[in-house]
Amino acid sequence: MQTLNEASQTDSQCCCSCTTPFFNSPTSLHNTTSKIRNSSAEWRHSFAVTTTSSIFPNTQFTNHESLPSLHESFNEFTKVYPQYSETEQVDHVRAKHYFHLSLSNQTCLDYIGIGLFSYSQLEHHETSKSQVPSSSIPQTPQLPPPNYSDIPFFSLSCKTGSLKTLLLHGGQDSEFEAAMRKRIMCFLNISENDYFMVFTANRTSAFKLVADSYQFQTSRRLLTVYDYESEAVEAMISSSKKRGARAISAEFSWPRLRIQTTKLRKMIERKRKKKKRKGLFVLPLSSRVTGARYPYLWMSIAQENGWHVLVDACALGPKDMDCFGLSLFQPDFLICSFYKVFGENPSGFGCLFIKKSAISSLESSSSAGIVNLVPEKQPHQLSDDSSGTDLEIKNKSLPTCLHEEKPFPLSSFSGPMQTKQSETVEEGEPPDSKLKAPQCSEIEEVQQEPVQTPKTSNVQESDIQFRCLDQVDSLGLILITNRSRYLINWLVNSMLKLKHPNTQGVPLVKVYGPKVKFDRGPALAFNIFDWKGERVEPALVQKLADRSNISISYAFLHHIWFADKYAEEKGRVLHTKVVGDQEVVTTTNKKKDSVGISVVTAALGFLANFEDVYKLWAFVARFLDADFVEKERWRYIAINQKTVEV
Repeated sequence: MQTLNEASQTDSQCCCSCTTPFFNSPTSLHNTTSKIRNSSAEWRHSFAVTTTSSIFPNTQFTNHESLPSLHESFNEFTKVYPQYSETEQVDHVRAKHYFHLSLSNQTCLDYIGIGLFSYSQLEHHETSKSQVPSSSIPQTPQLPPPNYSDIPFFSLSCKTGSLKTLLLHGGQDSEFEAAMRKRIMCFLNISENDYFMVFTANRTSAFKLVADSYQFQTSRRLLTVYDYESEAVEAMISSSKKRGARAISAEFSWPRLRIQTTKLRKMIERKRKKKKRKGLFVLPLSSRVTGARYPYLWMSIAQENGWHVLVDACALGPKDMDCFGLSLFQPDFLICSFYKVFGENPSGFGCLFIKKSAISSLESSSSAGIVNLVPEKQPHQLSDDSSGTDLEIKNKSLPTCLHEEKPFPLSSFSGPMQTKQSETVEEGEPPDSKLKAPQCSEIEEVQQEPVQTPKTSNVQESDIQFRCLDQVDSLGLILITNRSRYLINWLVNSMLKLKHPNTQGVPLVKVYGPKVKFDRGPALAFNIFDWKGERVEPALVQKLADRSNISISYAFLHHIWFADKYAEEKGRVLHTKVVGDQEVVTTTNKKKDSVGISVVTAALGFLANFEDVYKLWAFVARFLDADFVEKERWRYIAINQKTVEV
């Protein structure tokens, strides 16, 4: 068996560079493993050294006005990463199909994942609708056959019943749903012969659906591996505890936030009765907040020790499933999610995949969160009160990343983030969901007035144009991964170059989790500190960034373990999560779960470019001005003629 370090190297080679297979064949393993491991380690080390030594070498920035310009910084960036020019195809896609990002001058760094459609596709659809003359709108319910290539959006309607019953006896898919299901499973390289796929209202619904259906009465443990507070995981823990489960969590070592491997292995390998499953092991392949990647070997260890395994793939890159090694590990459950259009509409749905052989681990209990996908209504069917999902209903006129006035920005965007009340918002969910699984009543208008669309014969997969998925497939894993690697490591390194202009040289930014690293994910967790070393509240940073047309979010890191040599830091670093004036205790009802670190988060999608990361860096540098926050307060008063607490 491989060691955890070896497995970590192996999966990073596959998912991040794709220069070697996931595992070498037995015949070549003996002769090539040592050479590959050494060359891979050397390459990763060389990348990190080049980044830290070549980007602004021997330079510290103590004044935001002394930062090099965007043009100068980009020239230096391309000197360090000359291969970045090979990814310019992404810029062409962004300019042609997502031109709203440039027109709005908005930098979207507040959610992670993959969209289904492009903005140009949405524009074409909206233009087609607006060209329908009012006089031609029929007054009868007879409708023309739907043109599926003209339907980039859809609504959700609740499906009641038991998850297990649905899987065993099936349900009738519409042609629209069948095409959607086929395209997504093809995109993720998941075989219909091995897995069932269920549409859920969002990511949290998928997690809660498993918790509501899993046999916790006999397999009582729920073991999770998350370095941040996740609304989806909290909902799963709360539901599983009500059904008799005992929830436990991995811990992460300060300061790098690496998994405490010895403790986690003991949790997994704890003795069990023969032929009895221990419970459910939940592993994210990458942290949506810190960008940390976790060894895939944990799945094998859990399976060998009698656990069912749920893989959270929501933080994977757009093409990372191409080399995930699904056929090797075959988790019992896998969850991912999709939104509609990047930078415009982050609502969407969750996808729950259940291995066919794992159905016996489920119980026939009532399940909430399963949905049907309903094609968008024709122009003459559209009404003021329906677009389907909670997010669209609540924020119908407010596009993603294009907030209204800024004192209290609406943070209803995908990704691990929080509202001003510090409620974590997961991908595709409304900001006030408060850990509740979507109920039928929340989307009932869709059920009450079903779309009376006649079926068309021989609807093919190509009838629905998944422009974003097609673009990602065309760009490929290596190009997308290399591009995000260059951008995120430049951003991390540049953040660490910001220092306060005092004798102590207090760093402006503290990065949590992996820093400059070849195989880190495209997410970043950090905090800003003033010249006295006092932390600037992440919610305030988010608010001020929003006023600068930069959409970021914030989250809560927890389950942090301090070795003895860091004992003195523990009291200074950790704090109890607070909402308003009150301390918050999470649904696990353990005080230690409400103790952690509130952090600012930024995530790079596959469409991110150098200007996006530069704008965030330049914004953060403004905190080098000790009066920046006060100036922003007075600027707001001058514009709006009223006082707002910042």
